[in-house]
Amino acid sequence: MLRYAIKMLIGEKLKYYGIIWALSFGSFIITQQAGIFLGLMSRTYGLITDTSQPDIWVMDPKVRYVDEIQPLKDTDLFRVKSIAGVRWAVPLYKGKIKAKLSTGAFAICNVIGIDDSTLIGGPPQFIQGSIEDIKKTDGIIVNAVGASDRLAVEMPDGRKIPLKIGDTIELNDHRAVVQAICKNTRNFRSQPIIYTTYTRALFFAPPDSKLLSFVLV
Repeated sequence: MLRYAIKMLIGEKLKYYGIIWALSFGSFIITQQAGIFLGLMSRTYGLITDTSQPDIWVMDPKVRYVDEIQPLKDTDLFRVKSIAGVRWAVPLYKGKIKAKLSTGAFAICNVIGIDDSTLIGGPPQFIQGSIEDIKKTDGIIVNAVGASDRLAVEMPDGRKIPLKIGDTIELNDHRAVVQAICKNTRNFRSQPIIYTTYTRALFFAPPDSKLLSFVLV
């Protein structure tokens, strides 16, 4: 029976090659769609995986995911620090702020403010510069994808000149100087990601009664 089955399968070469091609193409499509799905899902929690130092993220009980933020009160940071067994706890700001380029073009960016002293919450990898450069005057760190795409200067002929160290942009009408370029996981909407100190992030952010996004523990 097996011999007849093999003869039926490969006896007519045209049909045989058609079956092999169809199965190969179908397997490729299935694998590609699974890869796209996993890639999109990884973008939804990229900030958490990039921020590897904390064991616990403290947030408002009503927060459902990392991009839907209900700010905490500043006193919540001290409440967390007072809990027995907590070795350290630092604030983290995350918000969307409009960045304006020297050409007048603008882009909505994800601004992340990390602890001023420990610098916990910074990007995982650097292409140029280092985490310490964030302490320089008006210093910010921009992710490589954002610097070469949405925040790049577009020339009249269509060429894009990536944002580089030393360039100046405006965040909510406040001066910010690029001091380093980092590499991290792209977010779901592919918006530029900008890191700065927590204190400076509050200065850039629109006024609000509560600006503490998360407490990293």
